Amino acid sequence: MITLTIGDYYDRCVDFFGDQKAITYKDQSYTYNEMGHKAKCLANALQTKIGLKKGDKIAFLMANCPEYVFCEYAIAKIAGIRVPLAVLLSSSDHIYMMNQAECTTLIYHESLASRVKEMLPQLETVKHFICTSDDPASVIEGHQHLQTLIESHPPEVAKVEIDPEDLVGIYYTGGTTGKPKGVMLSHRAWVYTILIEMLDLGFGWEEVFLYPTPLTHAGGCLMLPVLLRKGRCVIIDHFDPKLLLETIEKEKVTMTFLVPTMIYVLLDYPDLKKYDFSSMRNIIYGASAIAPERLKQALNTFGPIFTQLFGQTEAPMMFSALSREEHIVADPQREKEILSSAGRPTFHAEIKLLDENGAEVERGQPGEVVVRCANIMSGYFKNPEATTETLKDGWLYSGDIARQDEEGFLYIVDRKKDMIVSGGFNIFPREIEDILFEHPAVKGAAVIGVPHEKWGEEVKALVVLHEGQSATQEELIQFVKDRKGSMMAPKTVEFWDEIPLTNLGKLDKKAMRTKFWKGKDRMVS
Repeated sequence: MITLTIGDYYDRCVDFFGDQKAITYKDQSYTYNEMGHKAKCLANALQTKIGLKKGDKIAFLMANCPEYVFCEYAIAKIAGIRVPLAVLLSSSDHIYMMNQAECTTLIYHESLASRVKEMLPQLETVKHFICTSDDPASVIEGHQHLQTLIESHPPEVAKVEIDPEDLVGIYYTGGTTGKPKGVMLSHRAWVYTILIEMLDLGFGWEEVFLYPTPLTHAGGCLMLPVLLRKGRCVIIDHFDPKLLLETIEKEKVTMTFLVPTMIYVLLDYPDLKKYDFSSMRNIIYGASAIAPERLKQALNTFGPIFTQLFGQTEAPMMFSALSREEHIVADPQREKEILSSAGRPTFHAEIKLLDENGAEVERGQPGEVVVRCANIMSGYFKNPEATTETLKDGWLYSGDIARQDEEGFLYIVDRKKDMIVSGGFNIFPREIEDILFEHPAVKGAAVIGVPHEKWGEEVKALVVLHEGQSATQEELIQFVKDRKGSMMAPKTVEFWDEIPLTNLGKLDKKAMRTKFWKGKDRMVS
């Protein structure tokens, strides 16, 4: 068992690489020493001025900025528990999460001050508010100014004993079904997450890593692997194809993380080829399924520089991966299969596929992915029932349905909860979506089950077409039928302007189903 904590690893980066650049944001950079100094000054302020102690929960409502890193480092040093809040969620979600997690402190970005004001009356446990702002005078009366706290305290941190099983964070699930659940992650889980990423995602020395995704979620998970190899973290505060490409060219970025929807936007960006992205050697992607046809297009456009991760918040960020080398397959038929896979289990993960009775399925047959790994969660905060359903005898029941081929590659058929049951047959939307993406006119696609009097549910496709392209309902239904058979073919197709996504860039199946299941007792049959 590794006994080092997250704070210890940050300290190690500072000790080893002091005067090297660690963080770049807009036109400003910070060395490792400066990062360490600011984090330790903040830790001192949190201990002495604010009065935080081990186990206190601190919510982050932050845009991407260097102060996020200082906060994460400082809170790890004082054994606090961070509770990151996704900016794109609603205020009601944020209120629920802070109250449910019993947060004592909220650290927020100045751009979100109006939202914080609105939430104040409904926050039950938050007593301390800290705002990161360029202008101290703009901070809400009674709230602390983060930069002033840093500048007014020495870099001295009172030592706190931290056990590897002590919590480092509570991360709320996306909430696509019911109330979000607070995933409890220990220092042990986070440390092993970092080590797994360094081993399986192709991190090299002195990477220049670009962060266009929220640091409160996937982006932040990929920060220490860069810092531990003397890399530089280039932060941008939002995703925009022009900003991203300009930053890659200017900073000579070597590595980044993108969700599939971002890759699609880049591929469709008309000025893409005007920019020099030759410095890029690794684009990590994940968080939701990617259409194989679009992945093939990305490989042809950017080159063989893609690495896939697959996992979930309960075992961040992955328990399988598809390396850059594994994306390159000579045989066209095998290539098509591999590009639709989620890779093979990471070095530390034991994976089994189980049927509804808990028995392992035969190789090639679909079953629920259950995993045992070093970075598994401690459970769901104040939710023993959900914990018992998900963690059984040391195994994490993922809710994902997959099959595994003879070479060990996993193919995610679908989320268990998104499975369509029509006339007693199990239908997995992911398989149909992949086929729809093969049609040249289809830009976006999502498949859901909608009510049907006879069959319980029927398959409906929601489709976005490329600008200037056309396709009919009948054409797309036949397109799927020719490749997957009549049972899998959609019975109806609707053409939408856009496909709803969650705040984390995943298909929001709950939002899509609501339109068709309104007035029903449940959203499945």
